[in-house]
Amino acid sequence: MRFEIKELERHPIDFKEEFALEALDLGPDARLITALKTSGRAQLIEEHEGRQRAIQDIRVNGKLRTRLELPCARCLEPVSYDVSRDFDLLYRPQGSDIGREELSVTAAEAEVSYYQGDGLLLDDVVREQVLLAVPLKVVCREDCKGLCPHCGKNLNHEECSCGEPATDVRWAALKDLGSKLQN
Repeated sequence: MRFEIKELERHPIDFKEEFALEALDLGPDARLITALKTSGRAQLIEEHEGRQRAIQDIRVNGKLRTRLELPCARCLEPVSYDVSRDFDLLYRPQGSDIGREELSVTAAEAEVSYYQGDGLLLDDVVREQVLLAVPLKVVCREDCKGLCPHCGKNLNHEECSCGEPATDVRWAALKDLGSKLQN
C-alpha cells in the first residue's frame, strides 16, 4: 500500500493490511512465521515554516502484530519471538531541512524520518517497526550452553571432547602477576 500526497490532501487514509510470510525482507537473521497484521491511519500534516513555506509531513500511526523466527545468540537454534507494537511516526519530505542553520537536534526532531517523491510505502514503515522491535540478542533459554568455540558442536545437545584450551604463553606473565598482587 502506498500513501500518496495527492490523496492525503483530500482525506486521511485508514489502513488494515495483512502481509504474507514472504512479503517483507527482514534480512538474513529474521523471518516471519505468522502473517503480519497491521492497522492504523495515515494523514497529511502541513507544517508552516515562516510565511512563505509549508512542509507536507505524513503522520502514520497504528499497530502491528506478528511472530518472528530469530537465531539464538548462543547456539544459533531458531527462537520464536512475538512482536506487538504501537507506532506514531512522522515523515518529512527528503531535503526539506536543507539550508537550515545547523543546530543541535531535539528529542522530537530525532523521531522524524524522511520520504522521497510523492508518497510513502506502508511496507517500508512496517519493516522498520518490526526491525526496531527485535532485541539485540535473543536466547532460546536462560541456561543455553551455546556452541563449542573449537569444534562448533551445540553443547545443549551433546558434549564435545575438545577439553580445556591450552593457555597462551603470551599471558603467562600476567598470570604470575595476579598471584604476586595477592601476597
